[in-house]
Amino acid sequence: MSTLSEEKADITLRGVRKSFGAVDVIHGLDLAIKGGEFVVFVGPSGCGKSTLLRMIAGLEDVTDGDILIAGRDVTDLDPSKRGIAMVFQSYALYPHMSVRQNLAFGLEIARTPQAEIERQVEAAAEILKIGPLLDRRPGQLSGGQRQRVAIGRAIVRKPLAFLFDEPLSNLDAELRVSMRIEIARLHRELGNTMIYVTHDQTEAMTLADRIVVLRDGRIEQVGTPREVYEDPNNLFVAGFIGSPRMNIIDATAGPAGSLSVGGQTIVVDPPAEAMIENTPVRFGIRPEHLVIGENGGSSFEATVDFAEYLGGTRYLYCRLPDGQDLTVEQREGEDHASGERIWLTCQKGCMRLFSPDGERLR
Repeated sequence: MSTLSEEKADITLRGVRKSFGAVDVIHGLDLAIKGGEFVVFVGPSGCGKSTLLRMIAGLEDVTDGDILIAGRDVTDLDPSKRGIAMVFQSYALYPHMSVRQNLAFGLEIARTPQAEIERQVEAAAEILKIGPLLDRRPGQLSGGQRQRVAIGRAIVRKPLAFLFDEPLSNLDAELRVSMRIEIARLHRELGNTMIYVTHDQTEAMTLADRIVVLRDGRIEQVGTPREVYEDPNNLFVAGFIGSPRMNIIDATAGPAGSLSVGGQTIVVDPPAEAMIENTPVRFGIRPEHLVIGENGGSSFEATVDFAEYLGGTRYLYCRLPDGQDLTVEQREGEDHASGERIWLTCQKGCMRLFSPDGERLR
């Protein structure tokens, strides 16, 4: 299969800042993206992820700092000269044009020879499996098909990098899953650098080589999906990444690496050197790392409030004796009814400790 990519471009941000008047929305970010990498910007609404993407694209001015693409400073360059292609949440297709004409339009504006236009359009249609749709108009296409055309229009430009701004948010849940697979396959086949913005942490976890977690215009953590899931830097990352979210429980540090949780004592594994006896801490444990068993050792008691059955997985929404909530994921074992008392043990190596203000204790 013919691919249309020509170069894998590094993208570097150095002290990038964006202000609207007296309000800073991006606070001096530094980030290095390797050529050919698939990086996802993720965070809650208003965290600055789309603004940051638009700055890389040249659609927003940079207040301070530098943006480099393939080693070239593009901070003040026009978007058309940056070697990037952007795919938006809205498909932005020309409704009066056929799919073929939509794909070819940018090349025609660039005065590309007709034979080359036809070659590029056919190659993009082959990659995206939209060959049978080339003579239809956007109004005759499904949402997923229109998104493929929007991506195809970006592909034919042979960009150094693709920028995706929440491209799947207009699709229904089932179609989003299939389009995630399509975008992952596209990255594997083309090999271009890709930056993808989403508020959906499931998209981030399934697509990214590395995830950039943003909050209030600052980078909270950069890492592989496994790193940000299993080794979060702070409580924000721990709570934002993962569905259901990590259980975060208030506790008090005890002697010899132990914790007091609602009057129950458990042993911390692994212990944190930064723990100080008789001081408050917060410990995190993923729902799948809680094991239901017998009373004894380092187990602690909880009461089942509600059991949610999802076929191969069950979630138990529980309460500790001091009223704190936590979720337990079950893959096997007997059912547990509301009001039932159970004993839980944390799997070794899976507890994460945080200070009261949310910083990781190591």
